[in-house]
Amino acid sequence: MADGGQRAADDFEEVALPFVGDVARFALSLSLDETEADDLVQEVYLRALKGWHTFVAGTECRKWLFTICRNVYFKRRRISKRMLFAEESDVDAMPAVLLHVAAHREGLGDLFDQIDVRPAIEIALRALPEPHHSILVLIDLEGFSYEETAEMLEIPVGTVRSRLYRARRRIQEHLIEHARDMGLATGAPR
Repeated sequence: MADGGQRAADDFEEVALPFVGDVARFALSLSLDETEADDLVQEVYLRALKGWHTFVAGTECRKWLFTICRNVYFKRRRISKRMLFAEESDVDAMPAVLLHVAAHREGLGDLFDQIDVRPAIEIALRALPEPHHSILVLIDLEGFSYEETAEMLEIPVGTVRSRLYRARRRIQEHLIEHARDMGLATGAPR
C-alpha cells in the first residue's frame, strides 16, 4: 500500500472507527433486528472506507456515518419491497392538547410515577412508521439538532419538526392507551 493510502487508512481508523457503537445502535433502531443491524453496520463501514476520500476532514464523522447508514438501510428496504413515502399534511397541535387534558382527567397526570413505562415506550417506538421513527431516534435518542437531522435526511427543517411532533404524539397516545389497559385511568375512557 502506498504511503498516502496507509495514511488514509490510519485516518479512517482514528476518525471513523470510534463511532462503531453509535452506528450499531442507530442501525438497530432502524432495522429492529440484531442480525440485520450487524450487516448494516458492516456495509456502512465498507462504504465509508471506500468513500473515505469524500469525507471532509474537520466535519462531524458521526453525522456522515449516520447518513450513510440511513441511506443504506432505505436502499435495502426499497429493493426488498417497493416503498412509497407520502407526505402527511401538517397536524394541528390541538389534538395533542386535547389528549393531554383527557389523560389528566382520567388520572394519568402522574403516569410515570405509577408504572415503569420503558417497555411501553419500546413497543411504541418499534411501532412508529418511517419516516417518523428515524427522526425521533435521531433527535430524541441520538441528540442531533433539527438542522442536522434535516441535512442527513435531505428534507426541510419544518418537515423534521412536524414529523417529530407526530412521532411524539403517537408515543404519547400509545402510553395513555397502555395506562388504560393496565386500569390506571380513573375517569371514563374517551
